[in-house]
Amino acid sequence: MIKLSRAAVDAVHAAARREDLYPWLQNAIELEHSTIPPYLTAMFSLIPGTNDEIARLIRSIVQQEMLHMTIVGNILIAIGGRPAINVPGFIPKYPGPLPMAIGGSSFKVGIEAFTLPLVHDIFMEIEKPEYPIPVKTPQLEAVPDFATIGEFYAALTKKIAEFGDAIFTVPASEQVLNWFNPVRLFPIVDRTTADKGIRIIVDEGEGTQTDPFQSPGDPAHYYKFGEIFYGRKIIRTATGFAYGGDPIPFDRSGVYPMKPNPKIADFPPGTQARLRVEEFSSAYTSLLNILHTAFNGQPAKIDMAIGLMYELKMIAVNLMQTPSGDGKTTAGPSFEYVGALSAADA
Repeated sequence: MIKLSRAAVDAVHAAARREDLYPWLQNAIELEHSTIPPYLTAMFSLIPGTNDEIARLIRSIVQQEMLHMTIVGNILIAIGGRPAINVPGFIPKYPGPLPMAIGGSSFKVGIEAFTLPLVHDIFMEIEKPEYPIPVKTPQLEAVPDFATIGEFYAALTKKIAEFGDAIFTVPASEQVLNWFNPVRLFPIVDRTTADKGIRIIVDEGEGTQTDPFQSPGDPAHYYKFGEIFYGRKIIRTATGFAYGGDPIPFDRSGVYPMKPNPKIADFPPGTQARLRVEEFSSAYTSLLNILHTAFNGQPAKIDMAIGLMYELKMIAVNLMQTPSGDGKTTAGPSFEYVGALSAADA
């Protein structure tokens, strides 16, 4: 049963000033970001031309996690805070726990190649909704009860309502708004727009309390990962929902044998694997620097991030085809921040 640290929810409820929400919105940004590296790595490890439907589903989840990170960042900006994205500690230590002690100290998330157990034991655990909807599986098992970050976002919504519109003092011109469809990424200017943004985050991740679909034909994250694990699309039945639709086949031979949890230091200096891992970490660092700049007064800089994301993809694909040196595995991406920050850069 995956759980959020009770201290996070209690702290939001106890907030007496808008400034008291700043660290918890920062933690939420870090949490939304923390799922992207493991999801991306699993997607990159799928050999092009095989398991394409699985790759498409994971890609759609990653894109929405980026949206969620942006929404939370804009809420923090709107009430006078400043997201910190290229600072020590923003990137989790993989393998390790997620921000705000999601899942407890024993729940560790790593950077690994795609497997069905990874989807079931890690990705579905991350995305478990606060109010699960029973979905019949091919084994006719029911989805168990559990708790997630839904309660955290509910507390945040309640506290914003208590503070009212007066806490929204920063103009929308400082927010990042040109990355996604304006129906889903819009200016945060008051309680109503903040609530709407939070509802998008929760519904896309968990679904609603009565429907596993965030929109017609598009399941929430937990149920998309369920489709991948059970190998069938989720469908509505006469008695509820079931993973009983079109097949989603998985070809085990269509996955690169990536070394799990690669780090720069794992590869000898001068080797092709070392050079490419360093190249990936350098590009990832540049991406975080650009995102930090965009969320701190220069939102137009977000356009530069798009090119860096494509660069990361190309480097990752090359890494997956580069021998690690152990005769069995390939190298893989390492999400490390490289280079020291000066006070002026932070």
